[in-house]
Amino acid sequence: MVIVSLYADDLIYTGDNEKMCEEFKISMMHEFEMTDLGKMKYFLGVEVIQNEKGIQMNQMKYAREVLKRFNMWESNGVKNPIVPGTLLTKVGDEIKVDETMYKSLVGSLMYLTVTRPDLMYAVCYISRFMSDPRGEHLQLAKRILSDYARSVEDRKSTSGYVCILSKAAISWSSRKQEIVTLSSTEAEYVAATNCACHVMWLKGLLEEIEGKSIEKVNIYCDNDSTIKLSKNPIMHRRTKHIDVRYHYLRELVADGKIKLVFCSTKDQIADVMTKPVKLEVFERMRKLLGVHDSGAV
Repeated sequence: MVIVSLYADDLIYTGDNEKMCEEFKISMMHEFEMTDLGKMKYFLGVEVIQNEKGIQMNQMKYAREVLKRFNMWESNGVKNPIVPGTLLTKVGDEIKVDETMYKSLVGSLMYLTVTRPDLMYAVCYISRFMSDPRGEHLQLAKRILSDYARSVEDRKSTSGYVCILSKAAISWSSRKQEIVTLSSTEAEYVAATNCACHVMWLKGLLEEIEGKSIEKVNIYCDNDSTIKLSKNPIMHRRTKHIDVRYHYLRELVADGKIKLVFCSTKDQIADVMTKPVKLEVFERMRKLLGVHDSGAV
């Protein structure tokens, strides 16, 4: 099998058969005017390092460009992009800042999460204020960027999950839930359902690539009541108000495609996707995500 990724006139490919990959390259070069740049080292702002230890990716070059663009090249670095207790409102106390500049900064930060899942929650948090950015919103955005050198209004919870393969994060998400949940159990049930939907897509993709079936996939959850809720369709009084679409999780559990496994809160990697955490927790979790320091910018 050969897997091809195309962006405009840039093309990268990989596969499990070297001969097939070579034949693909030759056929493409016969059909189009192309230049073979060899093993991928840089693609769309992402530097790729491939060696016997594995594959590493970073966006240091892109991060430098962003720091210079927003006049932050000489700013002091921070170890934690957002600290516990950080709460911002859509109508802040400070004066409004340039909306175009703020959107550009947030967009740049969003692209940096391609290789920095540990920044995902903080970046998604500041993206909620794009329509009317204030001084405090900009200050937090710049704090997040300095890493390289929960809403108090509608009470909606934040869903977050991380998909791990071979001890590294391969996919992740942090986003405000569409509904107001009435308990932490319900909030985690909704989050687990969103995670399960994404996991089923990843499962199908990996099965197609590897050519073999993947059995049950584990989803680790630190809420025991949520796990019980996913297995027990009888709990009508506690679940009758939950939108039917979220009970898709029960179907996957019943079919044996998904299994919810309990893990302690201190081991819950997804917490960095849903809330600000203490520095020691943040640093421990980012290592579990497979994020490591690659030196100063």
